Amino acid sequence: MHRTVATIRRTIAAALAATKPLRYAALSGEIAALVAAGRLVRTGDVLDRLGADLPDGQRSWYGRHVAKAYCAAHLGADAIRVWAQHRTTGRWIHVHVYRPTDPALYAGLASYKATRHLIATDFELAA
Repeated sequence: MHRTVATIRRTIAAALAATKPLRYAALSGEIAALVAAGRLVRTGDVLDRLGADLPDGQRSWYGRHVAKAYCAAHLGADAIRVWAQHRTTGRWIHVHVYRPTDPALYAGLASYKATRHLIATDFELAA
């Protein structure tokens, strides 16, 4: 019994000494590793790759449009969520992540007025 108590105390002490990014990475587990490897992307990552310089409020609305499109395509299921650090405030927030080729990312671009211009040129080039 004494060893169990000592083990629990050491575990608690180690958890309290861990940095905030390490604690959130542990909470996110394998999902955070997939995001870091580029196998899953956040909506902000997609906007950065497209060169969209939108303020945070518009980025947030784009994410909502993508989440709605994903939910509609997957019979009401939500996308996977991961803890991520906000790009300007530094606060830790919960965000959805998607496969880089997920159609919901592009449906969100098309359905949100502030991002429609990002795909219009691609459609014109294809025509």
